[in-house]
Amino acid sequence: MNRREVLGWLAAMGVVGPKAFAQFLERPEAIYDLPPYGDLTLLYLSDLHAQLRPHYYMEPPNLIPPKPLMGRPGYLTGEAILRYYGLKPGSLEAYLASFVDFEALAERFGPLGGGAQIAALIRAQKDRAKKALVLDGGDTWTNSGISLLTRGEAVVEWMNRVGFDHMVSHWEWTLGRERVEELLGRLKAQFLSFNIRDELFGDPLFPEYAIHQAGGYTVAILGSSYPYTRVAHPEAFTEGLSFGVREKELAQLVERLRGEGVDAIILLSHNGLPLDTALAQRVPGIDLILTGHTHDLTFTPLRVGRTYIVAGSTAGKALVRVDLRLKRGGIASLRLRVLPVASRVLPEDPEVKAFLDEAFRPHEAYLSEPLALSETLLYKRDTLYSTFDELAGRAMEAYYGVEVAFSPGTRWGTTVLPGQAITRDHLLAFTGFTYPEVYVFRLKGGQIKALLEDVAANVLSPDPFYQQGGDLTRTYGLTYTLDPDAPLGQRIQDLKVRGQPLDPGRAYLCAAYGGRLQRLGTPVEGVEPKPIYEVMEAYLRGLGRVELPPRPNVRVVGRNYRIPEVRG
Repeated sequence: MNRREVLGWLAAMGVVGPKAFAQFLERPEAIYDLPPYGDLTLLYLSDLHAQLRPHYYMEPPNLIPPKPLMGRPGYLTGEAILRYYGLKPGSLEAYLASFVDFEALAERFGPLGGGAQIAALIRAQKDRAKKALVLDGGDTWTNSGISLLTRGEAVVEWMNRVGFDHMVSHWEWTLGRERVEELLGRLKAQFLSFNIRDELFGDPLFPEYAIHQAGGYTVAILGSSYPYTRVAHPEAFTEGLSFGVREKELAQLVERLRGEGVDAIILLSHNGLPLDTALAQRVPGIDLILTGHTHDLTFTPLRVGRTYIVAGSTAGKALVRVDLRLKRGGIASLRLRVLPVASRVLPEDPEVKAFLDEAFRPHEAYLSEPLALSETLLYKRDTLYSTFDELAGRAMEAYYGVEVAFSPGTRWGTTVLPGQAITRDHLLAFTGFTYPEVYVFRLKGGQIKALLEDVAANVLSPDPFYQQGGDLTRTYGLTYTLDPDAPLGQRIQDLKVRGQPLDPGRAYLCAAYGGRLQRLGTPVEGVEPKPIYEVMEAYLRGLGRVELPPRPNVRVVGRNYRIPEVRG
């Protein structure tokens, strides 16, 4: 960074004046200095998705809510989330939380995250705490190039070097049960999950909780993995396992621990913020929920009755520090700090950096190879459209000649700025599935309409207990109007394929990846499934330069649908 960039960065961080500037130059990590507070410190990271190097990640322009959930955390974006948490536009916190002015703030603050930076930050925070636990909220081992190439091993070894204490799971299971259990055998952290049971007998297969002593008080950490793992992914990955919210069993476990004299109960959860908010209303006795899965970030703790709720960000952008002052029977007070993993400021832990350099070395040439140049912003996260998903749709159209292409509504990925080369590492950050195959099949128009209605009913359910997935499935070659408030089965309107009204009886040639949509259709003979990243690589190499400003193919009624400003 040059002097002007440093001054701008510091001003946005609130580091102003000659004395503060001099202190920063001497010890830049001083902005992370926090005095010890309370009896127990929780250092919480969630939804890393195996991003072990600094990168860019834009928050969603839109999170379309069901009407009863409008204005609530979990559905706040843009200026609304800045107002809710009182964040200053143009600040580092705004860069973490919102898509507003993303390109300008990316230039100012640079990429976020990085395994060596996260490790250094965690160790520094542990040194500033009386007693600390390092907790992982799941979705950590998968969905990046290095994860695919090492089948999750590089991420597990990284966790071991950082010193995590406990974790829960979701996408980890897409490595397959045998591989997950093998890696759990190598993991030094304790895996907790009260809600993963033997499918046949119903017995818990992993420790349900762990007990810790802090300041003379007893604390229980309960683990809850994603309850809909078997619904969200091919069943073969979790053969013999049963998942679920298990509200009744959770309430019984909490009551039993209270009866055994536990003072504070903390739920380490991968349920997602909306579901955990609803769960806190129905299961009394939980003092704090650390929630992951929906990639939310809470700058102040939410409160549901006596239960605090804190969300843990995504993509390695921030470490959440929660300091607890305990009392008999619960939490007396709580201090929450969101610590940005600012890669331009934080030091790298030398041991972890050396490990990561060694882990990436055999794959460096492959991952860093440029495939094309992006002239516009490529992003993933949104309720129903992104420029990356349109790019994937165009690639499938060019490769297979299909009329309609579907992309999964996953929340993870990365962001490519205008002027950046799109490397294979970027591509795998978007498409890092362990089931990446593109399938070509025929679907009748009526099936397409029913499919989209089913997905909308899931994502837009006003009851979080019935939200069992990510964002809406993305489409290419289709246009339609979405009315989130319409009755069930009537939300998808004015459907057109290539500009012509959808014919319910006609069979359309379709392609899809990263899911199970192909099961609904009739396979096209002679077309072998091919990984989406190979299809897209061929397309990108043919293009050379990508110019793709955001052009949503869905019109939304009853909501203010936003399109990010793109300067490229």
